[in-house]
Amino acid sequence: MGECNGVEYVGVGVGVDDELAPLRVDNFKKVSVLPLVFLIFYEVSGGPFGIEDSVGAAGPLLALLGFLIFPFIWSIPEALITAEMGTMFPENGGYVVWVSSALGPYWGFQQGWMKWLSGVIDNALYPVLFLDYLDSAIPSLSSGFPRIAAVLVLTVVLTYMNYRGLHIVGSAATLLGLFSILPFVIMGFVAIPKLKPSRWLEVEKDIDWSLYLNTLFWNLNYWDSISTLAGEVENPKKTLPRSLFYALTLVVLGYFFPLLIGTGAVPLDREAWTDGYFVDVASMVGGVWLSWWITGAAAASNLGMFIAEMSSDSFQLLGMAERGMLPSIFAKRSSYGTPLTGILFSACGVLLLSWMSFREIIAAENFLYCFGMILEFIAFVRLRIKYPAASRPYKIPLGTIGSILMCVPPTILICIVLALSSLKVAVVSLIAVMIGLLLQPCLKCMEKKRWLKFSVSSDLPDLYCENHEPLVK
Repeated sequence: MGECNGVEYVGVGVGVDDELAPLRVDNFKKVSVLPLVFLIFYEVSGGPFGIEDSVGAAGPLLALLGFLIFPFIWSIPEALITAEMGTMFPENGGYVVWVSSALGPYWGFQQGWMKWLSGVIDNALYPVLFLDYLDSAIPSLSSGFPRIAAVLVLTVVLTYMNYRGLHIVGSAATLLGLFSILPFVIMGFVAIPKLKPSRWLEVEKDIDWSLYLNTLFWNLNYWDSISTLAGEVENPKKTLPRSLFYALTLVVLGYFFPLLIGTGAVPLDREAWTDGYFVDVASMVGGVWLSWWITGAAAASNLGMFIAEMSSDSFQLLGMAERGMLPSIFAKRSSYGTPLTGILFSACGVLLLSWMSFREIIAAENFLYCFGMILEFIAFVRLRIKYPAASRPYKIPLGTIGSILMCVPPTILICIVLALSSLKVAVVSLIAVMIGLLLQPCLKCMEKKRWLKFSVSSDLPDLYCENHEPLVK
């Protein structure tokens, strides 16, 4: 994926003569490769649950091609940038720190606001999807007070798991991931006699491009989310790039082969290919026992995605507080080393947004996520130009021109996704962006008037010093 160099984290604004303050070493257990792979897996994917709409929107051929081609346009560039920037700034806050270093703290805050809001909107989806998969077994959970109560209880239980420690979340993600992947492996073997390759070539005439692209985009983005807890990773300069590579392989295979099985083993019923249809495919291919396993795997997958996303969102807020962008209360850790205030804020956001529909959630989070990714691409290119000799433990083997060209296809895709957004989603998302533009000056005013306490961790290097060329070791 690139080159790993034996360099140390010193910050882009640290010169040769500057005294370096070592990063804080906590007594809490760090995350190793295997748990990190499954945390990334759940940040991005969680399995093929939710990709069914791609077949309903465009037919088997375009769905299969989409999950083969789209990773080269979007996933691989985003994962490579995350590997380089995440090892360049191995601290909590991730992309907020990248943008702050390149464009200043104001735009770093905007990045944090849009990405956090996008992540919380995304997380509001998982309790809903979890209950959707249980509807057939427990019909009372489909609506009304029982459904509201179930969302609340589920959110509280999973939030508590995040509170108890990132190593617990990583272990849970690993077990849930294996449980979610295994039934599709078995379904693949069972389906071999029923496969008809001609079914893979079917293309629909009336393609719903908005649903198709949003489904691809939603299922193959968020590679950068793991960067927000880079400070909790064991030896991040080696662990992060390696884990991203393994997770990328796992995600692409985890989408393509279930689609290959599902579209090749059963006759096409376009209207049926909606959220949860893999349960029906499993029933037709392997019987009731397999459909129940897929149902359980889907439910487990949504739990895994929830805990992984909440970890990312809450550690992002902690990283922003350590950089003085948020009040110091957000930097407070629990006795388990977890960001207590960030977890509570993220949980409240999930509960407030859980009323949104599946398609509204996907479209809204994609819209906000696109704005954040534009800032990331700008930051990546600007740091390559402005600080060519900065410490990069992992470096994409591309020069300045190559780096710019790599960002062109995903930027074009962002423009297409934004153009296909509905007016309602665009208006709501732009209002959210405007809130962020006003919120940062308000927080600065509160800091100046000492209404709230802000502080910058002394263990972190200076991002904004312009007097020295970065040090490379």
